[in-house]
Amino acid sequence: MTVNIYDTANKMEQELRLTNEYQNLKQSFEKVQQDENASALYKKFQDIQSSLQQKQMNGEELTEDEIKKVHEVAGEIEKVDLIKDLMDKERSLNQLINDVNQIIMKPIQELYQG
Repeated sequence: MTVNIYDTANKMEQELRLTNEYQNLKQSFEKVQQDENASALYKKFQDIQSSLQQKQMNGEELTEDEIKKVHEVAGEIEKVDLIKDLMDKERSLNQLINDVNQIIMKPIQELYQG
């Protein structure tokens, strides 16, 4: 039997878009985008986070100033309900994706454990 796992993956991608978790994230993201201040702050946070992750992946040490900056921006984000809601929705979708990933990885786990 020939299986095209990519067809299954594409179907999962389409179905992911229909989940409550994705729809809630999409709505929350749109609300953040509609608020100029929230959108700018969220982009600033993403940019800082991305930059720091890149440094870590390159094996570079983070400076105290960089750590301080990310904490400052995170503190600002905590005061913005739209962004807090968006981050909650991101966590919910992440949990769904992690659950699906565990299902997908089950044969490999069984292979190595059995």
